[in-house]
Amino acid sequence: MKPSPPSSLTRRHFLRATGTVLALPALESIGFRRYAAAATVVAPRPKRAVFLGFGWGVTSDTWFPDVNKAGPNYALPPGLAPLARHKADITVVQGLSNKFANEAHWGSTFWLTGANRFAEPGQSFHNSISVDQAAAAVLGAGTRFESIQLSSPDGVANGHGPGLSLAWDQRGKPMAGMDNPVIAYHRLFSDDTMPLAQRQAMLAQKRSVLDTVLADAKRVQRGLNRTDNDKLDEYFQGVRDIETRLGKDEKWLAAPKAKVELGEPKPGLAGRDEIKLMYDLIVAALQTDTTRVITYRQPVTTLLSSLGLKIGAHDMTHYTTGERLEASQRRDVAQSELLAGLLDRLRAVKEPDGTSLLDHTALAYGSNIRTVHYLDNCPTILAGGGAGLRMGQHFVLPKDTPLCNAWLTMLHGLGIEAERHGDSAGVVKELQA
Repeated sequence: MKPSPPSSLTRRHFLRATGTVLALPALESIGFRRYAAAATVVAPRPKRAVFLGFGWGVTSDTWFPDVNKAGPNYALPPGLAPLARHKADITVVQGLSNKFANEAHWGSTFWLTGANRFAEPGQSFHNSISVDQAAAAVLGAGTRFESIQLSSPDGVANGHGPGLSLAWDQRGKPMAGMDNPVIAYHRLFSDDTMPLAQRQAMLAQKRSVLDTVLADAKRVQRGLNRTDNDKLDEYFQGVRDIETRLGKDEKWLAAPKAKVELGEPKPGLAGRDEIKLMYDLIVAALQTDTTRVITYRQPVTTLLSSLGLKIGAHDMTHYTTGERLEASQRRDVAQSELLAGLLDRLRAVKEPDGTSLLDHTALAYGSNIRTVHYLDNCPTILAGGGAGLRMGQHFVLPKDTPLCNAWLTMLHGLGIEAERHGDSAGVVKELQA
């Protein structure tokens, strides 16, 4: 019988010998090229979210675009001029405010939460979950770090107010932030030198301590009044949060951390150089899928010093003319230059499907304060394609539109169907592509 020509062979042909059936190797002649092409179909790229916040606001007259020039054909003002090459990648939004904000020096405490600090009877301070943590609960399930919080050493001097970072957990409690680039680098990318067995033992010990504490707390619960029970419930939630983090640590215990080309940072960086390096760490963390949600509470005081400005950050905000005004405007330009550099790097990182990292990242940049003691019209820039928002635009929304409307819109664009966030009243339909 005449054998079939090679072109008629298929993957259904097998080699048979001594009772054993073996599949043919991957030969292009029998159509493997078609199978290979099908196998290289790239899965949908993960979505990421980045929130960059700063204190003390901006210079109103030279940072905000002309309110009469809404739409795509607006002119970038001097404070945003360094972002010109990324005009198609960003959208400036005016009219957003947090209606409960009443502290002029708290530029980030409620920026991502929209909470009412007096919402809890008998308490002088209350906060709620920040939008980054609402996103991290979904986006961070499969990454080593559910979210990453970066910060600056002195929150008060930088106009941020209470809190350890921009992030607040589901109980409205502050989440610690790494305020040193060297510490952040090693936390994200340096493998632990401690033997695996020893690390496993340490985690087991922590779990044992938690179990003991939880058992003691349950015994105390008997006979407590309602107020004390509420406090104890909050305590239990804190313990459960720790258990969740321990479970995450155990899952990744034996997995080596991602290797990056970024070398170990030099110690002692501050101001402009510190922000730039933190931005490099953000790109590396997203590129390696170490995390998909990042916040960064940025410094202002050291930024001014690094620009050779000898004026205090708080004094700068009370500008009229002269040295204070010049310092405020130079601060705006420096921050915009740094943001443009971050967008450059996100755009340069190519994904397996040919798109860029920026195409799959939703980035928010701004503050909970406009300038001086004004808390309306929070400076807000949105960037990237991760949340499917309309870019290249200047939107002027009705005065005092809840800032949380923008956060809710971002959440929906990231695939998180939250009913509301903070004091939101609905999504910003103009933002949706």
